[in-house]
Amino acid sequence: MEFGIEAIDYYLPNIALPIVSLAEKRDIVPAKLEKGLGLKYMALADENEDTASMAANALLNLIVNNKIDPLTIGRIYLGTESAVDAAKPTATYAVGTVEKILSKTHGSRCFKNCDVVDLTFACIGGIDAVENCLDWIRINPEKKAIVIASDIAKYELASSGEYTQGAGAVAMLLTSNPSIISFKNTVGISMEHVGDFFKPRRKIDNSFLSDKNTTVQKLTNSDKEILDFYFEEPVFDGQYSNKCYKARISEGLEHFQSQKKINFLKDWDHLIFHLPYAFQGRRIMLDIWLNWLDKYGLISDLEKEIGHSKSMDYKDWRKAASKSVLYKNFVESKIEDGEIASGYIGNMYTASIFMSLISLLYSSYEKDKNISGNNVGFLSYGSGSKSKVFEGKIAKDWRSKISGLEVFKKLEERKLIDFETYEKLHNGSLENPISNNKNIVLERIDDQDNKVGFRHYKIN
Repeated sequence: MEFGIEAIDYYLPNIALPIVSLAEKRDIVPAKLEKGLGLKYMALADENEDTASMAANALLNLIVNNKIDPLTIGRIYLGTESAVDAAKPTATYAVGTVEKILSKTHGSRCFKNCDVVDLTFACIGGIDAVENCLDWIRINPEKKAIVIASDIAKYELASSGEYTQGAGAVAMLLTSNPSIISFKNTVGISMEHVGDFFKPRRKIDNSFLSDKNTTVQKLTNSDKEILDFYFEEPVFDGQYSNKCYKARISEGLEHFQSQKKINFLKDWDHLIFHLPYAFQGRRIMLDIWLNWLDKYGLISDLEKEIGHSKSMDYKDWRKAASKSVLYKNFVESKIEDGEIASGYIGNMYTASIFMSLISLLYSSYEKDKNISGNNVGFLSYGSGSKSKVFEGKIAKDWRSKISGLEVFKKLEERKLIDFETYEKLHNGSLENPISNNKNIVLERIDDQDNKVGFRHYKIN
């Protein structure tokens, strides 16, 4: 029996910023972002959107578009690193909102007997949720689970991470005998406790407040001397994080191969990555690909094209390898289709790797490629840091489940905003939402006694 994804859907915000607009305002050569990193647009959550509302939209789209009976779902697990609550799972806000919407057709509390939880490990939390739910279904093949990955990637203005921002959510129905892709049991794991990217709790006291009439006591309506808070924007070291990404992926591949005999070059038809920017996969894969060529006795094919590594400076030889026809063919055949959507969205954190899968599938559908039976290698990463490497096989009926997604059409239909509006949105100074699409949105944040901070959602 096989286990994997039976159906998949997504939600993307209806507004975006052209990456050229950002480049011009930040004195960055646009080609560096467009051609160097593969970035074209940045998806932005509207003023009345958050992680829970996007997760709710993706969940509702999945259920409605695939005619899923919510009473058959035993688990809804959410992977996120931008939770809206430090105790109550963000998934409960999303599921509760969708449950109310579905009450007209499926009765009150249709998710009453559904297990709901959040999983967090930076960008790999969604993968952790998938693995957890698949293990549960393997024990109970008649059960069904939904995994949602939802996040808002937000960085400080003018920081080195600003141009990789993005937002969105992906929802997947997991079952036995799936129609889209089945996952095999082997998982390569690499973990190391590092500080490449994190969102710490921080503390301020009255000495940090410039307005002496404003105190921690007044802000909290209490006798507190210290105020705990956190920024949406992370503390990060981009170059170090790239090194950690590459190291974890390399170690994850080694761990995978220690469990299963495999020729990565021959046995995997496609490679799917967590993509903080569109070209991350192809950029970190170069050295891994060179090692594969050497390991499988194929390095001479490259040397025939660019020369022997010992005949020139290694940095120059490596650069020549990155521009070689052999590597370009590798990227085009195994990586490129999974990058396309990322270039129009930006980083989706936990949802990024699943949107890469959608990009591969829908691009293949549009190009009328026959990928049934193809093997897909998944190379996931979460800062902090951990990678999981695993593989899946495209099912024969994948087209029937993908044809209605229209992901590239919907990306073209978004409302583009100017740079000044983007900065106001980033700083929270917009008075009204930009889009009025009929989606689930944040209605209000409660300020009543015993409800302060509780979030309420509605259909716009």
